[in-house]
Amino acid sequence: MSGPNSAAVRFLYGTRPGRLLLKLILGSHVDKIAVWYLRSPLSRPIIGGFARRNGIPLTPEQKKSFGSYQEFFLRRRPPLPVDQTPEILVSPCDGWLSAFPIREDSSFVIKGAPYRLEDLIADKRLARQFQGGDCLIFRLCPSDYHHYSYIDDGFQGKNHFIPGALHSVQPLACQTYPVYTLNRRCWSLLESDHFGPVIQAEIGALIVGGIVNDHENAQVSRGMEKGRFDLAGSTIVLLFQKDRVQLLPEIAQLLKTQEEYRAIQGTAVGRAVSPVLAQSE
Repeated sequence: MSGPNSAAVRFLYGTRPGRLLLKLILGSHVDKIAVWYLRSPLSRPIIGGFARRNGIPLTPEQKKSFGSYQEFFLRRRPPLPVDQTPEILVSPCDGWLSAFPIREDSSFVIKGAPYRLEDLIADKRLARQFQGGDCLIFRLCPSDYHHYSYIDDGFQGKNHFIPGALHSVQPLACQTYPVYTLNRRCWSLLESDHFGPVIQAEIGALIVGGIVNDHENAQVSRGMEKGRFDLAGSTIVLLFQKDRVQLLPEIAQLLKTQEEYRAIQGTAVGRAVSPVLAQSE
C-alpha cells in the first residue's frame, strides 16, 4: 500500500488555512526561488535530512559528492535488467501504479475527480482515438529514482509542453483538485511495436516541476532512458487504446483491494492483448 500523505500536504490540502496559503504560494514566484535554491550549493545541507526522512541510504562520502540538492535528486541507480519479452508491458519507472478505464466519451475518474483526455493533452482529435482504452498512472515518491524509460521499441514524436500549476500529486491533493489537468506537463505519442499508439505524459509536482526529455521525433528502444524529473517527485501517465493491454492478473486482483501497486522500473506490469483475445472478449 502506498504511504500516507505528508504533513505539509495534509495541511495545505486538508485545512482551510492551508488551502489559502497554497493559493498564495501557487500565485507567487516561490517556485522560481525554490528552483534557484535547490540548484545552488546552498542546498547541500538539506540532503542528509531529506535522505533520512525518506529512507535513502547515503554514505558520508556520497553526501559530500553532491554539489547541490539537484545533483542528489538526479542520482542514478545501478543498472537494472529490463524484461525484453516483446508482449510484456514494463513499468517506465519506480512508482505506485494505479489503473483506470477510459470511458467511451474519452473521460476517466481518479479519486472522484473527473478528467477528460482532451484537457490532459489539449488535442481533441487524438483524445478520441483512446476512447474505451486504459489509463495507467505511476506516482513517484521522493525516495524513488526520478529517471524514466521507454516501455517498448517504436517511434516517439514531438514533445508537447503544457504550462500549468504545480500542485502536489499525493493522494489527498488528487482528491481535492484535478491535478493532472491543472499541473505543468509534457506528453508525447509513441508508435510502439507491440502496444500500438501510446501517449506518455510526465506531470510536474508541488512548487518545482522540472521535466527533461531527451528525445523527439526519433526511433527509440525498450528500456532506453526517455527523460527525468529534475527536482521533485512527480507522476507518469500512460494511455493505451482499446483492447491493447491488460494488467498482469496478480496486479489486477491486488488493485481491487487497494488503490496502488508498487512497480519497479523495467519489470512486468501487464501484457499485450492479442487480436484473437481482443475479438473473443
